[in-house]
Amino acid sequence: MKVYLDNAATTALDKEVLDAMIPYMTEHFGNPSSTHGFGRTTRAAIEGARKSVAKSLNVSPSEIFFTSGGTEADNQAIRSSVHDLGIKHAITTKIEHHAVLHTLEALAEQGVIKLSFVNLTPNGHVDLKHLDQLLSENERTLVSLMHANNEIGNLLPMKDVGEICAKYNAIFHSDTVQTMGHYAMDLQKINIHFITCAAHKFHGPKGVGFLYVNGNIKINPLIYGGSQERNMRGGTENLYGIIGLAKALEIANRDLEEHQKYITGLKKYMVEQLKEAIPGVDFNGSCLENCLYTVLSVRFPQTENAEMLLFNLDIAGIAASGGSACTSGSDQGSHVLRGIGVDVTRPSVRFSFCKYTTKEEIDFTVSKLKQLFTVKEMA
Repeated sequence: MKVYLDNAATTALDKEVLDAMIPYMTEHFGNPSSTHGFGRTTRAAIEGARKSVAKSLNVSPSEIFFTSGGTEADNQAIRSSVHDLGIKHAITTKIEHHAVLHTLEALAEQGVIKLSFVNLTPNGHVDLKHLDQLLSENERTLVSLMHANNEIGNLLPMKDVGEICAKYNAIFHSDTVQTMGHYAMDLQKINIHFITCAAHKFHGPKGVGFLYVNGNIKINPLIYGGSQERNMRGGTENLYGIIGLAKALEIANRDLEEHQKYITGLKKYMVEQLKEAIPGVDFNGSCLENCLYTVLSVRFPQTENAEMLLFNLDIAGIAASGGSACTSGSDQGSHVLRGIGVDVTRPSVRFSFCKYTTKEEIDFTVSKLKQLFTVKEMA
């Protein structure tokens, strides 16, 4: 049996999404910047996709800019805030995705900005009182905080953070890569300037995402070239990727409540089964409260061969992660778990679910884990 429980890294492409993309890989292939009929057809498709995305967020189509994914979108939001909006100070956490953390750290090392880290609670939530204090003590600031942590799943109260930022005229950017397509978002109800998206996190294609830019601010391109994306991003558009993104988001929003209920049930079931099967098992972050329902970070008992746990799961046909897929080649361990003070001598595994995950797959995974820990204990 093959089990895929690494959906926070990437999800399988939905068949409906593929069907929507294929005509733009074959029949409708014109360059969207061309003025002839072939180009006008694909240009219309892109603008239709933009309107669809904007409608789902209750924003104007002019505020949506398609990118190559979340990393590019995060970089543009941060760098444009610094270069175009006069930001000299930024606030983030030590458990952000590296697309945010490394970008801010690079700017700080270059002497372009002062960088502050807001305190976290013991289970990894942002200390809002400390955020307020940091904002009150500094000049105009960029606040960059992810909506849900990609390793432990902790959710940020975006509306509350937006209100604090408004109090100090701060720019607010949130990486919503893990939550887009999994929660309803009405940006008219949140004081926010930038959010980011990657389609492959909700059963869309890889290599495409978008950046939302609040219409009340004006920024310059990160990538210069032609006049694509209303002069905001040079380069021929990823036509079929954009079509796929819009279709995937449409499907995700269409089936949102059904999938939330189903996946939340699977997560709760796995928590219960793990507690019963493996004495001493624990969970990182909030686990079941104020937490992304698609992610479960599990901390297992210490064993002599703890570092082999992911390898053994892989041998058993189970795909999971020790943390973000973006850092899986690093031997430094999870910066997120270190950032919240987790005992990193105990092995932690991130299991992440989707609409295709089944109860049978959870049972199979728990049974294999039970075998692994039983063998180690007996040894």
